[in-house]
Formats: sequence, C-alpha cells, structure tokens
Amino acid sequence: MIYNQKILVLGMARSGIAVAKLLAPFQNDITITDLKPEKQAVTDELESLNIKVVITENQEDLVDSSYDLVIKNPAIIKSNKAVVKAKSLNIPVINELEASYTFLPKNVTVVGITGSNGKTTTTTMAYEMLKRSNKDVYLAGNIGTPLASIIKNVKEGSILVLEISDHQLCDMYNFKTNISVLTNLSQVHLDFHDNSYDNYKNTKKKIFNNHTALDIAILNKEDEDVLELTQNIPSSKLYFSSKEKADIYLEDDSIIYKGEKIVSTADIAVKGVHNYENIMVAILIAKQFNVSNDIIREFLKEFKGVEHRIEFVRTLHNRYFYNDSKATNNKSTIIALSAFKTPVILLMGGLDRNIPFDEIAPYLTNVTRIICFGQTKEKIAEFAKKNQKEVIVVDTLKEATNKAFETSEQGDTILLSPACASWDQFSDFETRGEEFKKIVNNFK
Repeated sequence: MIYNQKILVLGMARSGIAVAKLLAPFQNDITITDLKPEKQAVTDELESLNIKVVITENQEDLVDSSYDLVIKNPAIIKSNKAVVKAKSLNIPVINELEASYTFLPKNVTVVGITGSNGKTTTTTMAYEMLKRSNKDVYLAGNIGTPLASIIKNVKEGSILVLEISDHQLCDMYNFKTNISVLTNLSQVHLDFHDNSYDNYKNTKKKIFNNHTALDIAILNKEDEDVLELTQNIPSSKLYFSSKEKADIYLEDDSIIYKGEKIVSTADIAVKGVHNYENIMVAILIAKQFNVSNDIIREFLKEFKGVEHRIEFVRTLHNRYFYNDSKATNNKSTIIALSAFKTPVILLMGGLDRNIPFDEIAPYLTNVTRIICFGQTKEKIAEFAKKNQKEVIVVDTLKEATNKAFETSEQGDTILLSPACASWDQFSDFETRGEEFKKIVNNFK
C-alpha cells in the first residue's frame, strides 16, 4: 500500500485518473498533470479529493526532490523530460498497475496475459470462462479497465485476469503473477524500445518477473522467439500448439487438452487458426481453476469475438463493414486480411512509428484498393503503389470511410485495419473504432 507520500501522476488518461483517486484517501499529497485539460467534471472530482491538477507543456518543471514517487501513463516514453528528471533525482518511476498491485489483498490469484497479438481476445475469453463457472473473477489492465478502478472490489481468494502491454511492463518491478501468458512475439512497438527488438522481447519477459516453480508460464510452442526468451525462466511451463502435440493442441479440427477432446472447431463461433490459438490459451487458464468442458463448449459456441478486433459492423447494399481498429501493427493487419476471401477495400493509417509495411504485401491478394489516412498516409501510398494496388490518399478516417463506400461494389468487404497506432488523430484505438462504426452506421 502506498501511504503518506508526495506523488506526481504523469498523464490524465484513464489509468492516471484512476490511480490518483485510489491513492487520495491514504494521506498522499498528489499532483496530476497533462498537456491538455480533461472534462471539467473530471477536474472538479479530482480537486474535490484534494488532488492538484496542473495542465502544462513543461511537466519537467513540476519535478523536484520533494517527490517520493512518479506514476506515469504507460504511453509516455522513457525519454520524456519529466521522467528523465525524476530518475536523475532517484525518484522511483512506476505505472498504475504497479501502484495498484500494492493494494491487492492476500491470496489473490493473478493471471497476466501479454504478447504481440491476441492479448485482448485471450484475456476476454479466459475471464468469461471463469465468470461462467461462478468464480470470483475480475477483468482489468490494458483491456481498458485500470486495476485501480476495481481494486476495492477484489477480495482474498479472488482471481484477477489482466491484459498487460509491453508499455506497462516497462515500469513494473514488484508486480507478480501466479499465471503468466506470452501468446507470441513479433517486431511491433519498436519505437518505444529504442528501435530494438531485443529490448522489446526483454520487456515482454518481465511478465515472468518474480516467478518460482510454483508459478505457471503458458507459452506458444510454435514461436521460436518465445521459446528462446523463456528457456531459463523458473516457472512451470505449459505449451499450446496449432501444429503439433503439446499440453493443448489442434488436431483433426478439434482442440485436445491432455489427450482429451475439449471441443470441435465446427462448434466454435469464431474461426481461424489465430482464434483457435487464443482459445487454447484461455482453456489452459480455465483448467487451472477446474472449469468444466461443458462450460467451455457452451461459451465457445456463443462467443463472437471482441470489440474492435475484426468486429462485424453492418451490411449495407451488399457491402460488408468490419472494424479492426485494434490492429495497431503489421501482424494484426495480416491476421485480419487472412480472414477474408472476398474483395477487400483496406483502410490503413495512423501514427508513424517508423515501421515499414512490406511484410503485409504477401497478404494483399484480395485487396482491390487501399485508402490511407493520417500521419502515415504518404508512406502507405508508396507501399500500395509498389505493390501495384490502387490507392486513395485522404486526411481523416471519416474521409477514408466515405471514399471506401463511394468506390465500393456489391460483395466488397470494407475493412478498417490500420496497421498503425491511433495517437496521431485519436486518444486510443477504441475511440478510432467507435468513430468508424458511427460513420458506417450513419450511411443510408
């Protein structure tokens, strides 16, 4: 528990606001700062809790040796001037998840899920399976709910299922899971890790921090980078595979766990090998808590996927609209493109993270046109022309969506799968996805 300290919270996004409110009753002297003001109601609530709100572009000027702790938004880079200054003054810099962890009751089982892709779907499924089995389970983390905002509900003996991003793992030290998952590894978010894949992988490895042989690591048997990275961790290891036998594996269109058939893929609502791999991880987690096969099968028959991840929006004039706003990297867009056999109009664009798009090229077979927007629009236009794809360049997502509809033909799939982060024009991928759905649902 963090008590009677002077604390600077960098960033007023969901996690910053939540952790400030969590810490306020414990005699902490809290200042929260951001570059832009929040809604007045939010500011008023924070100030009513004696939290000082400072809006400034010179956040480093707030930092001095009187502070005991800095809690930063995970999206803030380590070269941020306020972060650098804090560390030069030997002030610990952590994030909301690390701070919230100190408030957990005893005997809470923590499940942490990370990886380059599949985190949100896997986390959602594991949580839902446990919930249907009447477990005392809570969902939080990078999935959109700060742990700080639900910590008051967590009791001794509860289960906590957390999606954890590499951005969050950067600033965690004492945090520990009982079950850790590494779904896969690919070269994403490298701009956040000094353009080093090794740095990125070693950050992901922190999901196993403080593990012993009593803790469980769930690993992808088909991912060589995962296997190499985790060869020396002390955890007890469980493996999943879509190609060969493992603790849980895919064989003859069925998912097999410990030699027992759990479910046929024909009885699973979501399709695709990437989804079956996510499902295998969720089952491995569920089995650690004795969830029955009947509950697992019932859930998988009904589960249609998560919002913003290849999410069906609507059909209009025989055009099919899909929202894949969560595709913030090449790998995610590749997964989305692999899911369609119909002609696709692909909407791409967003924050420029200095990552080339060339690895998407082999998956453009069904793409008839690319419409690009945002900061990366010119780079994507060059990529499209290089691969002999028709391209339209616009500024905004709204323009891109309108152009896609105007130029589409019957039978086309219009797919938002940006392959880029949203932060050039949106606060997060959820906001971008909601905007896309709003535009699409307003079409007559």
